[in-house]
Amino acid sequence: MVVDNTWRSVRAWQDQIRDPSLTILLVLELCTIFVAAPLAAKGLPMARTVANTLVLAVIVVMLSRKWRAIVVILLGLAATVVSFLPPGEWSPVLGTIARHGGEMLAFSALVWVVAHAVYAPGRITLQRLLGAIVVYLNLAVIFAAAYGLIWELIPDAFANIAAPTVDQHEVANMLYFSLTTLTTTGYGDIVPVDPFARSLANLESVIGPLFLAMTVARLVSMELADRRR
Repeated sequence: MVVDNTWRSVRAWQDQIRDPSLTILLVLELCTIFVAAPLAAKGLPMARTVANTLVLAVIVVMLSRKWRAIVVILLGLAATVVSFLPPGEWSPVLGTIARHGGEMLAFSALVWVVAHAVYAPGRITLQRLLGAIVVYLNLAVIFAAAYGLIWELIPDAFANIAAPTVDQHEVANMLYFSLTTLTTTGYGDIVPVDPFARSLANLESVIGPLFLAMTVARLVSMELADRRR
């Protein structure tokens, strides 16, 4: 009985802290994508902002009841950290795969957790709407990591852009291309020419509008169902 009561208290605390954590996560993610990344491309460091975002991502996942997501995000963060260690005997390709693969794993798990909080049954709140924005931006980050992986493995995968380097210019370029593709803006200054890059860009351009339409439909149906109760 003591264990059950403790577990219920932990779950109640998780429910109370979940919505505010979504708001904080959105603020940090907006700062990282739209402020820190451009400043880093200009030569200013962004390591602290990224670290804060990732730490908060871990906190959000730790507050989740999805233990599989916790394992996935910890594996992703571990792979990202390992990729920055001295290469030693391993191939630089493995470091590239570990870095970008770890980012994709970590942010995919974060999408999993936040989406569960947003689309779970119940009343639609402002925090849920902010959580939907977090999911949308995380999709751009995941695709940006995938583009970065393709770009480093196949340097001529994108036209009208310099050769990839492991610095913050790459992060800013891929985030820019990912966001313009997700929103179907398509300025055309960066063009995917490799078949894998093109296929991934096509997938993201389909997911962007589809996500918005499905999210609006889901939230409206949940709100109507809640009002009927």
